[in-house]
Amino acid sequence: MPDSAAEPGFVRLLAEQREPLLAFLRRRGASPEDAQDIVQESMVKLLRYRTQPPEALRVLLYRIALNGFSDLLRRNQSRGAGQHVSLDAEFHELPSSDPGPVQRLATEQQLRRLRQGIQSLSPRCRQVYLLHRVENMSYPQIARHCGITVKAVEKNIGKALASLRSCLKEEKGP
Repeated sequence: MPDSAAEPGFVRLLAEQREPLLAFLRRRGASPEDAQDIVQESMVKLLRYRTQPPEALRVLLYRIALNGFSDLLRRNQSRGAGQHVSLDAEFHELPSSDPGPVQRLATEQQLRRLRQGIQSLSPRCRQVYLLHRVENMSYPQIARHCGITVKAVEKNIGKALASLRSCLKEEKGP
């Protein structure tokens, strides 16, 4: 059973030492939030020694707080806390390079129309167009591959481009 005469002295010590202990930790580099947390934890840990004389408790309180601060520094160092970028309000309004939902929807619709336009091309025209655009084949390579002339490749590419432009314009309107 704790000595009831020691209790008022203990409570008074905690009240008197709170602000000086906060300042002590801040001078050593603790953030205001970390200092508050360390002081709170230190005072809770000091509870088990509350029957000791106040002079011994003060020294013990500061030792517990210093140990808590050292533990915090070690944890932050092992987690690379100094290298983390804060995402507070100042970074919240940075412009994003990602397209917004409206732009994304418009792009998806345009791609859908383009796919449909490619599917509507004649088989030869579609083959020539895809060999050129997707496979990056040159006109002479396509001509050899398909067994047609370079002029036929040019005509098929021209037809494909005209058809696809028309397909995209139809959706946009006049």
